[in-house]
Amino acid sequence: MSIVHNALKVRRCSRTGCTELAVATLTYVYADSTAVVGPLATQAEPHSYDLCTTHAHRLTAPRGWELVRFEGEFAPPQATVDDLTALAEAVREAGRADRPAETGPAPGTGRRGHLRVLPSASDT
Repeated sequence: MSIVHNALKVRRCSRTGCTELAVATLTYVYADSTAVVGPLATQAEPHSYDLCTTHAHRLTAPRGWELVRFEGEFAPPQATVDDLTALAEAVREAGRADRPAETGPAPGTGRRGHLRVLPSASDT
């Protein structure tokens, strides 16, 4: 299970040069001049920023803006059964031998979305 867990996409802090895991999401509500720091969103959004614990706690709002911050502890995201099941099903589907290749830059390879199935060395 740890191999599958490591295959899940891990989100990192959006701050330049920071390599820590993201545990919070920053969203600006421009209409209300409010910055909101809350638990990590389930999906990355183009107009929000993922932050590590340090940056989530140190963030300050622009002058004249209100900062709303989650009061609890930010916890790293845990893989859910749904995440693991979806990953396993995608890998299983991509590896099906009876499925025709959607695109085939090379014979014997298959592609589905962002997954690619390559033949083993014994097949070549």
